[in-house]
Amino acid sequence: MTPETRAGARWLALALLLVLALVLFVPGQSGLPPIDRDESRYAVATTQMLSSGDFIDIRFQDAPRHLQPAGIYWLQSIAVSIFSSAEARAIWGFRLVSLAGATIAVLLTGWLAGRLLGSRAGLIAGALVAVSLLLGVEARMAKIDATMLAVVVTAQSALMLLYLDRAARPALTAGLFWTALGIGLMLKGPIAPMVSGLTVLALAVWERRLAWLRRLRSPWGIPLMLAIALPWPAAITLKTDGAFLSEAIGHSMLGKVATGQQAHGAPPGYHLLAFTIAFWPGALFAVLAIPFVWRNRNEPVVRFLIAWILPTWLVFELVATKLPHYTLPTYPAIAVLTAAALTAGAIRLPEGRWRWPARAYLGLWALVGVALALAGIGAALALDGRLDPVALAVSVAGLAAIGLAGRAMLRGQAPRALGLAGAAALVIWVGTFGWTLPQVRGLWLAPRIVAAAEAAAPCPDRLLVTTPYHEPSLVFLHGPYATRLARSPEAAAEVLAERRGCTVAVVGARERERFLARAAALGIAPGAAGSVQGRNYSNGRVLDLTLFVLPPA
Repeated sequence: MTPETRAGARWLALALLLVLALVLFVPGQSGLPPIDRDESRYAVATTQMLSSGDFIDIRFQDAPRHLQPAGIYWLQSIAVSIFSSAEARAIWGFRLVSLAGATIAVLLTGWLAGRLLGSRAGLIAGALVAVSLLLGVEARMAKIDATMLAVVVTAQSALMLLYLDRAARPALTAGLFWTALGIGLMLKGPIAPMVSGLTVLALAVWERRLAWLRRLRSPWGIPLMLAIALPWPAAITLKTDGAFLSEAIGHSMLGKVATGQQAHGAPPGYHLLAFTIAFWPGALFAVLAIPFVWRNRNEPVVRFLIAWILPTWLVFELVATKLPHYTLPTYPAIAVLTAAALTAGAIRLPEGRWRWPARAYLGLWALVGVALALAGIGAALALDGRLDPVALAVSVAGLAAIGLAGRAMLRGQAPRALGLAGAAALVIWVGTFGWTLPQVRGLWLAPRIVAAAEAAAPCPDRLLVTTPYHEPSLVFLHGPYATRLARSPEAAAEVLAERRGCTVAVVGARERERFLARAAALGIAPGAAGSVQGRNYSNGRVLDLTLFVLPPA
């Protein structure tokens, strides 16, 4: 594995990766309403932080939000302040941080592979990360994980260059390593140090040598990391009398280890099963690269990448709480190993005893691709009862590319298969995220509720009280101070009776009778001023919501 010596070729590869990342990640940034509950929670907390001017005690409405450090809220506040405004409640402004993080992660993966294995390997490795389904989703959500990936790749790239003794400026590289870990601590606590620490531990056990660790400059590197990471935890601990430590460590971190939080528990092996979908379309090529990786496991580059992947993956398999994005920090290393195998001509469908398992996995990979290609058209049909011609064209093009990729793989043409699979992913992701999903009305209840509320009560100080639809996306889109999540239909009726003017109650069909009964007991007669029907994207439930207002006196 000889690295490419021409810097110009590597820069050209990075330029191509930048274009690819933007083409893949930009569509849907503004068109997609808030997708995930956590995305809206982050956006609401950032909005309130900017409104209150309190950059220490982060809150979602009246509740403290001490699950993670404040780093992501600070970054989002910078992006929103420069490119948008918190008052506009445009989710794309909050997503800019994830867009930048995902793009940086792609470029850093390509840079690292190009530096170590040549420009072609760099282009392949970066493209594998860019077209992966999981990163495409995270790039479109105002959460931590895409930004965290950029930080992890930065730290691991610096660590790898120091380990291989290939850093042009060792002291600067060591400083970059510790700075990245400090930023990682401010984003998601121990995740970044855990990945690097487990890599070092695995290498120490494997090689039984520690002399290279002197290149890390730990005597001044660790204080640098702590200088970045400790001021905010110290400030919030003093401000909350220790409640932050109890919530962040006792509940969020240790709770995930011991129990499956928020119904996200799963047995070991979950991430291995989810990999085919999360890293599609690169999963097929990564699996077929395993024999090459095993044969070259004693090569320093391969050894480091294995040490990057395996310990972190095992930890997340053993943790009780499991979500697909937990193993995202290992994807760049998987992509670099896959690129190394492909450029060496080592990716092919095996013969002999592994012939049928490999072909069965190819079939599974193709089925996942077919499901993803049909997802957009299926959502439009199932939720809106319409056939979207754009979604149909995307499905046809995606299916054709998947079929051609499978045929090329069966013919032993792995590079051609990878190109066709990447083209399929490009068509599917851009078409689905950029056009099809934003058009599916039945999936996005919160924007329609806000529009109906504006029509029912067109006044500037409108209050929206809602039960049982308590999605954070509604809080974000209507405003954290103008939205109240009622604990019961009776409580919603009480708010309506107390405030009367310019108040809208959103009530579910099952709760309607109790709401009206309590309203009658309070001496008010709210009238229906609109309705919204659709499916809650968070839990899949079909909802029939009615908007109630009091008639003018």
